[in-house]
Amino acid sequence: LSAYFCFLMTALGVTAGAHRLWSHRSYKAKLPLRIFLAAANSMAFQNDIYEWSRDHRVHHKYSETDADPHNARRGFFFSHIGWLFVRKHRDVIEKGKNLDFTDLLDDPVVRFQRKYYKSSVVLMCFVIPTFVPWYLWGESLWNAYFLASILRYTISLNVTWLVNSAAHMYGNRPYDKYINPRQNTFVTLGAIGEGFHNYHHTFPFDYSASELGLKFNPTTWFIDFMFWLGLVTDRKQAPKEMIQARKERTGDGSA
Repeated sequence: LSAYFCFLMTALGVTAGAHRLWSHRSYKAKLPLRIFLAAANSMAFQNDIYEWSRDHRVHHKYSETDADPHNARRGFFFSHIGWLFVRKHRDVIEKGKNLDFTDLLDDPVVRFQRKYYKSSVVLMCFVIPTFVPWYLWGESLWNAYFLASILRYTISLNVTWLVNSAAHMYGNRPYDKYINPRQNTFVTLGAIGEGFHNYHHTFPFDYSASELGLKFNPTTWFIDFMFWLGLVTDRKQAPKEMIQARKERTGDGSA
């Protein structure tokens, strides 16, 4: 249970934090929530918020081209993990320079996390998940470290990478059949709502990253709960009329 709790916190640091809040600005979050999401993002250990969001914006702008950091047209392995083993294609760097990322560094939470990223990763990703079970209920340090830290970290990495690989290759395209991203149920379950990828690339500004009311999206539930608590404002949504019109115009007819 402790490892799974850490997994959920890790996932929210990426999905609700680096992805939907900082990369896409699909909603606004007040300071306490931004601090929580930044800490959760450090637990995820997938590069700091600035670097993660920068790469993701380039991915959306130049999806499935050489300027896409994890171009799925180069194969499953490359888009899943191989892109992290090699130097970025020169187009990623050159075309990425044309995008504006100043809004990210305007956020003091992003600047603070970036400045102290290494120490925050050691604390959030490894020390706390190991120490808490050992201190509170006598779990061995060995089990706590390898389950709540290492295994949880490994699973969370691969679940995130599946959004870049599997969700760009396998599934239907009810919103836009002319782009690679797909609706992938398996990825949705693992990445707590991020597998509605054809929708997300069609309407990247939508805070839900899926058609509202559609099946399983824990990240959206979390954002909605934070809205109820008063920590979230300005949730952006694609109007139903816009969604339906896009389905009829460019969808593959699967939904």
